[in-house]
Amino acid sequence: MKLHYLLFVLFLWNLGCAQSTGKPITEVSQKELESVVLIDVRTPGEFTQGHVEGAVNVNWFDPNFENRFKEITKDETIFVYCKAGGRSAKAQQKLIEMGYSNVVNLEGGYDAYKATAKD
Repeated sequence: MKLHYLLFVLFLWNLGCAQSTGKPITEVSQKELESVVLIDVRTPGEFTQGHVEGAVNVNWFDPNFENRFKEITKDETIFVYCKAGGRSAKAQQKLIEMGYSNVVNLEGGYDAYKATAKD
């Protein structure tokens, strides 16, 4: 019985790890950004103050958040980021729940990106 329980827990842990991918935003190349759908989940005000080139603004707090992804196929790679990583982690989880198979949370968010861009 303990073996079955252990196998079940390992299965769930592996499944969770497979879906929850993250990558530091500071390690993303320009070439990668050109081949993915890049989503900035900050508010429109934050977005207009600066964003990663090529990003589309889809406000996490927008009641129509889910509807904004109807044009994106479920197998496309989606990179999401926010200010520091909290909202984008929630957006990543929501997109996975919606059936998107390759969603990457860009950890550190725009703050980390901006700090690196100044160097």
